[in-house]
Amino acid sequence: MAKHSDTSWKQDHPSTLLSNSVQKANRAVKQVMSHPKEIPVEDALNSISHAENALINAEQRNEHMDTVQQNKEQLDHVKKQLHEVQEIVDDK
Repeated sequence: MAKHSDTSWKQDHPSTLLSNSVQKANRAVKQVMSHPKEIPVEDALNSISHAENALINAEQRNEHMDTVQQNKEQLDHVKKQLHEVQEIVDDK
């Protein structure tokens, strides 16, 4: 694929990076929920951290703020789910 600019697509499209990052975090948390003993929680935490960084970048660029808000809400939900799973794992 030809590159059309000197910046990466991640810099050109921060809302796309955010959407992709939130989806990845969501998948990681669902994997932890399905297999809490086999899948390390740290993997999901890393994905969430990456999505949070993408959120900050997208907010700073003021790009597609309606989409950014939806992704922010989804990320908050994912973080809540992971917290609930961590409590269950810690109790065992």
